[in-house]
Amino acid sequence: QVEFVESGGGLVQPGGSLRLSCAASGFAFSTSDMSWVRQAPEKPRDWVATVYSGGNAIYANEVKGRFTISRDNAKNMVYLQMNNLKSEATGVYYCNIAGKSYWGQGTQVTVSS
Repeated sequence: QVEFVESGGGLVQPGGSLRLSCAASGFAFSTSDMSWVRQAPEKPRDWVATVYSGGNAIYANEVKGRFTISRDNAKNMVYLQMNNLKSEATGVYYCNIAGKSYWGQGTQVTVSS
């Protein structure tokens, strides 16, 4: 079955960096577009970024220039490098097949001084 295991979250001060990782399994990863989605406390999930199967990427406006999504098809991994973090980035981050609703446990990111 489709499975995602996210990791790499933590507590970081504003302006800091984190790198999230997602191990994917149970589907044709190399031909799937992959996304990161964030769920802030008491809010619905918000799309953050998508990396297409060919490697191109798109980002939500609020993270452009600070976040980088990437993938390793040989390892079935998706990454999200987050730099210059702001408090608004706080939330649980999930990776997923773009447009689908298979959810792992997510990884908590807290940006606070």
